[in-house]
Amino acid sequence: MTVGDGTYLDRIIAEHRARALADKRSLEDLLEEASRCEEARGFLDALNVPGLSVVAEVKRRSPSKGDLFADLDPAVLAEQYMIGGAACLSVLTDGPNFGGSSQDLREARSAVDLPVLRKDFTVQERDVADARLMGADCVLLIVAALSSDELMSLFNLSRTLGMDALVEVHDEKELEAALEIGADLIGVNQRDLLTFEVDHERAERMAELIPEGVVGVAESGVRDAADARSLREAGYSAVLVGETLVLSSDPSAAVSSLKVGA
Repeated sequence: MTVGDGTYLDRIIAEHRARALADKRSLEDLLEEASRCEEARGFLDALNVPGLSVVAEVKRRSPSKGDLFADLDPAVLAEQYMIGGAACLSVLTDGPNFGGSSQDLREARSAVDLPVLRKDFTVQERDVADARLMGADCVLLIVAALSSDELMSLFNLSRTLGMDALVEVHDEKELEAALEIGADLIGVNQRDLLTFEVDHERAERMAELIPEGVVGVAESGVRDAADARSLREAGYSAVLVGETLVLSSDPSAAVSSLKVGA
């Protein structure tokens, strides 16, 4: 996929790469500071349990739908998610496209004892260091956005800094690339990159290819308990859910309804 073919991902990644080129901070200093952070909470461990876990997302807006819950309070929402039984949090930190920030992640994480994913578009080593410095326990690596060398390098760096990495794939070829680097936490995004529409059959098809011992997380388009049950039956260990939860009048109950027992 090349920048300019009209996908949301291409445009966003181009923006992030431009900012990365302009970032002149010392990588050595950032890595040294990040290496001194307190031990990360185990994101993968929290999902590697019987049943279907919920990764509940703090998400203010979407590039395709606009504002969802623009004035949300990250700490309050995180507490509601925890009460509902969320295993982990996901916090958008991309500002221009999702209205998020590093402060959102800090406030959400400080309010609960759950592991937190920095949901952003990781394109360089400074992004990984920044994730650890803001308190993230896991980083997102999108196979479609990275070269094979970048994917391996950023994955290894996340491990060096004590974090897990959720490696996101959209198809069989990307899944193969994720497994080649040793990914043990794989997110299958049900959203088509070209149309931005959700393809529910994609996750079920891909689940069959995820090896035993690798934790699979279904992303995007999880609407209700029926979707959650179908994904658990397909073999997923967790669902990552944002829009359904932030638009709910009762986020705690919404999280609880998506959990599926062993």
